[in-house]
Amino acid sequence: MMYKEFGKTNFKTSVIGMGTFYDALWIAWAMIFKVQRGKAKKLEALKAGLDSGINFIDSAEIYQSETIVGDAIKGRKRDELFIASKVWSNHLRPDKVEKSCRRSLSKLNTSYLDLYQIHFPSSRVPISETMGAMEKLVDQGLIRNIGVSNFSFAQMTEAESALKKHELASTQMHYNLTRRDVEREILPHCEKERIAMIPYYPLAHGKLARSARGEAIERICKNHAGISYSQVALAWLTTRSPQNFPIPRASKSAHVKDNASAGDVVLSPDEMKTLDSTF
Repeated sequence: MMYKEFGKTNFKTSVIGMGTFYDALWIAWAMIFKVQRGKAKKLEALKAGLDSGINFIDSAEIYQSETIVGDAIKGRKRDELFIASKVWSNHLRPDKVEKSCRRSLSKLNTSYLDLYQIHFPSSRVPISETMGAMEKLVDQGLIRNIGVSNFSFAQMTEAESALKKHELASTQMHYNLTRRDVEREILPHCEKERIAMIPYYPLAHGKLARSARGEAIERICKNHAGISYSQVALAWLTTRSPQNFPIPRASKSAHVKDNASAGDVVLSPDEMKTLDSTF
């Protein structure tokens, strides 16, 4: 597993992380009935990822998976892990930001978050208010870095400008071989300012693990000792930019181990060109 500095945080994370958004129905069951379906398998998957060298886990208060992450990291060296979570869009007033953060810390069974992100921008709460609250959390030692998620380029740069004492560490966006709109403005800005990009749905809901355009990927797989389609799709992201830290979903141990192995793969310029032209 390769590791690199996450933006400007001075923390080296694995180039592949683990996401803990399972699906909307899973969240509904967890919220309404307090039932985390398949919890044992998801916990096993997270532990398998940690054992494989992944040290970056992303969660969110809305995901209802923070307690599973807390169980997965129990007994591990906390200072070797990079744990991220997100505050939901109806909790962006300063008082609610802190309450949400403390609630997440309790569920994760940790005293601090390495990264706390605004899950979605709000049209009702000025970004300056929320960013002020996020900076206060940094000053209190409850979080170490501030991020955003699902922000447009204009919204992201506005969020950056709203920060007075600290810098924006990351942005999290839908990004993969078939969804590349972030490459117009957001990714170039991230590369210029050393802001980490966290691609979610890096395997396009599993479609890139079984792509109909498999002939091109198949040739690349053979070039790298028969790696999987998923590993090629993840390696494309990590090779594409030093700021990319994809977070495929961690729900099955076998898949997580396969994803972790992609952290050792670097694609050649010709292979990158082949994938760009194919997709």
